Parts: sequence; C-alpha cells; structure tokens
Amino acid sequence: MIYRKLGIGLTLLLGTAFAGMAAAADFEFTFAHVLTEDTPNARAAVVFKEEVEKNSDGRIEINIRPAAQLGGDVEIIEQTQMGLVHIAIPPTGNLANFNEQMYLFDLPFLMEDDAAMQRLLDGEVGTELLATLEPNNLQGIAMWGAGFRHMTNNIRPINGPDDLSGIKMRTLQAPAILATYRAFGANPTAMAYTEVYNGLQQGVVEGQENPLANIDSMKFYEVQDYMTLTGHAYHTYAAVMNKQAWEGLPDDLKQVVQDAMIVGRDAAREFTAQDEGRILEEISAEIEIQELSDEGRAAFIEASQPIYEEFRPLVTPQLMDKAIAAAKGE
Repeated sequence: MIYRKLGIGLTLLLGTAFAGMAAAADFEFTFAHVLTEDTPNARAAVVFKEEVEKNSDGRIEINIRPAAQLGGDVEIIEQTQMGLVHIAIPPTGNLANFNEQMYLFDLPFLMEDDAAMQRLLDGEVGTELLATLEPNNLQGIAMWGAGFRHMTNNIRPINGPDDLSGIKMRTLQAPAILATYRAFGANPTAMAYTEVYNGLQQGVVEGQENPLANIDSMKFYEVQDYMTLTGHAYHTYAAVMNKQAWEGLPDDLKQVVQDAMIVGRDAAREFTAQDEGRILEEISAEIEIQELSDEGRAAFIEASQPIYEEFRPLVTPQLMDKAIAAAKGE
C-alpha cells in the first residue's frame, strides 16, 4: 500500500514536472520601464503582455519590470541595446542622446492636438524615425505616448515665456528640451524622473513639465503651486526591442509582437483620455490650474523658432519639413 502511494505520488510529481516543461515558453523577454503601475502606459504594457502571450499560444513570455526597478530611462535604453532588457518604452527625448533625429518630437508646439499627434506618430514620419534606431541596436516597433506635457512651478503662474525667467525647471535628460527652456529664459536642469519629487520638495528645482498622468501618479501637485495647461509637446515614447531579440523571432511571432504593440499603444491613448479629466478635477484643490491663452501660446511659439533652427540640421531638414507638413495636415 505504501509503495502504491509512493508510486502514485511520484507519477503525479513527474507528470506535473513534464507538464511544466511542455508549457515553457520558447522566448522569455524582459520589458522594463520607469512608470508606476497605475499610469496609462504601465497599464498598457500589461495589455501588450497579455496580447503577446495569448496570440503566441504561450510561446512568448513577457516579464514586466515597472517603476524604474532596472534604472532610469537612459539606463534602460543602454540595457536594451546590450540585450539585458529586451523591450522598453523610453521617451524619445532620452533616445535623442543616442540618436539625434529623435530630437524631432521634443520640438515645442510641433503638434497642436491629438489629430496632429496621430498623423505624425502613426504615419510616415513616425515609421521613418523608428527605422533610424537600427544602428543603435534597437528595433523600433511603434510610437507610444503619455499625453501632452504641461508646466508646473512654485514661483508664479506661467502665462507666456517671460514668466519662466530664472525659474529652475527640471527636464528630461534631453538636449532639445533643455535648449527650449533656456530659450524661454528658464534655468533648466536634467534630473531622473524618480528624483523629481524630492528635488521639488527640497527646492533643488522649482518647476517641471510632464503629462497629467505623470504629475498625478508621482504626486508632483503636492509640492507645486501653479500649473499651466501649455500642451507644448507630446510626451512620446518609442516602443523598442533589442535588435538581436527581435531578429531571433520567427516571422509569425514578429507579427504577434508588432500587432500587440499597436494594441498597447491604442490602449495607452484610451487610458490617457479617460484619466485626464478625472485627474484635473481631483488635483484642482491642491494646485492652481489655468489654461494657456491664445496670446500666451503665440508668444511661446514665437520664442520657440530658434529651437527649430538649432535642431534642424540634426533632425535633418527633410524630416523636419515632412513633420511640420504632417502636423498641419498637409
């Protein structure tokens, strides 16, 4: 009787082990990002994971590492290039440190609204820009994003570029954004995303720019007095994959990943649209919020022109002209 029980137990144990072996994925990929798990793009990363695992019949397993577990955006880009991370959604502003044409989407007031954003990111310009990442050992798959960026600070309401004079603004480690704030008369400082709250609280920086989802999830409104809905740039992420990891996939699984990236992108936009109204209502008691007037926007656009001239040779005149035309719907 004892032997029979042992035999049955051993059979069950071996059966479970073999079943686990049979279910093991052919490809296991790490997907790293800096966002907290309640943000639209972090939730969209989960949508992407579910799409890939479902439509690959379990042949691909995605291990998401959120909230800067593996470092900041620049570190994640470097790890993706080396193959230590396989999938990432870094801001194009940070990618510009590796690829100068990525400066394009950080040019201020390039995109007026969601329609212009979709024409640029989902059209020929976005596809062309993603293709430029191949020499960086990255496969660009789709353009994601977190909504339009707005300005907050502790010094004064921002009604135009003159109001930024002397304000210590935190930005991404992105040359085009740093140059923009210098042109506006501010004193910009690059700082890792995870350090911004403490930087604002301690007065190391006095203001920052981010989409509403990030302002909300990182609670920047707790340590800021004023917010102007400038919508001056779309916070674009490039959904990328390590080149060798991508090339190691058979064609059918490449298609699964590519399709899932589009589903994730669209989910992020839907989540963003759903969240923004709620966020504004919830934080309005914590921070003074105002719209940017037409006059203020015109002044910002005029002050932005030198930035376009400065970065035109780096983005390339052809791509910049194509982007400006696409943004206008031409």
